[in-house]
Amino acid sequence: MSTSYNKGTAAVWAGEGNVNTKGAATTPIVNSVAFSYTDLDEWYDVSKGNKEGYIYSRNTNPTVAALEEKIRVLEDAEAATSFATGMAAISNSLFTFLTAGKKVVSIKDLYGGSSKLFLDFLPKYNIDVELCDTTDYDALEAAIAKGCDVLYLETPTNPTLKIVDIERLSKAAKAVGAVVMVDNTFATPINQNPLQLGADLVLHSATKFLNGHSDAMGGLLAGKKELVQKVFQFREINGASLQADPAYMIARGMKTLELRIERQNASALKIAQYLKAHNKVSDVFYPGLETHKGHDIAKKQMRGFGGMMSFSLKDGWSAVKKFLPSLKLAHLAASLGSVSTLAGPPRTTSHVELTEEQRAHLGIPEGLIRYSVGIENVNDLLNDIEAGLKNI
Repeated sequence: MSTSYNKGTAAVWAGEGNVNTKGAATTPIVNSVAFSYTDLDEWYDVSKGNKEGYIYSRNTNPTVAALEEKIRVLEDAEAATSFATGMAAISNSLFTFLTAGKKVVSIKDLYGGSSKLFLDFLPKYNIDVELCDTTDYDALEAAIAKGCDVLYLETPTNPTLKIVDIERLSKAAKAVGAVVMVDNTFATPINQNPLQLGADLVLHSATKFLNGHSDAMGGLLAGKKELVQKVFQFREINGASLQADPAYMIARGMKTLELRIERQNASALKIAQYLKAHNKVSDVFYPGLETHKGHDIAKKQMRGFGGMMSFSLKDGWSAVKKFLPSLKLAHLAASLGSVSTLAGPPRTTSHVELTEEQRAHLGIPEGLIRYSVGIENVNDLLNDIEAGLKNI
């Protein structure tokens, strides 16, 4: 499918009709593990990648391929591949390009699972990790210039919603030949396309906004064909493959992606503005607010500011324990990006894997609330938050 279509149209049509389904109006679930051939020469050509086709579902599968094509088109990429989870996408991509003696530069504000890789896992393999203050561009550019094999970014960041200038840092990385990876989970391809800003690879936890219904897990990677192929070969052998059933559910969810994101963008801004003016709230982290430190960069590289925000209550953790359980229209759960609102503190959601000291080192206060805006009526959400704040 052409990338000239608008995002909402591409989300519906990309990847559809690539399977021989005898006129089926939606891509079916193909649960076959293996695919048979009567022509041995054709079997060989497909197995060696010289001809399109399917061999074994650990590699890929017709249903999975339809999803991969959908994200490829939405991210304006040359190629795409998939994984069992978002963390599989991140870890497989990093380990594809990082071996002993190589160096990765990243930021301190990252999803907790990603932080765990950088703080605990990669150093065990003698991989040099340098984490810089997220918005200190001089420090980031200096770290990159000293030698860098991978630059790994996340924007907006989880859970403090900081904004990173993808274009500026990609230029610095390209000057030393580094591969630039960007986690685009919070923004989605509706709001932001990192590849257009200079990144080489873009990653998604497809479990979140892409699926949109909190009922299927998966990870996606899109970017330059040569690089995606290398990650595919690593994942193919390491086995973190996406199965047909969750691939179908994610692809189905993506058909309403633009509708959901537009609603969540608008609702999140109204809620952030309300919280910013409330006397029981000490700070609100949402890039759509003009007072947000990264607002100007966000306006430059994003088409919308997303459905994610975080905020701090003035009375800290004691207030959080009163506020969250009183919400009627929010699941207190460790996920995000769903049609229903989800909320929770990083200590039990995004950064539960880290110690309190590690969270403090990353600038995440114990009293922070992460709030994923759903598609409910925004006035109902505002009333629910107001009632919760009165309960403090």
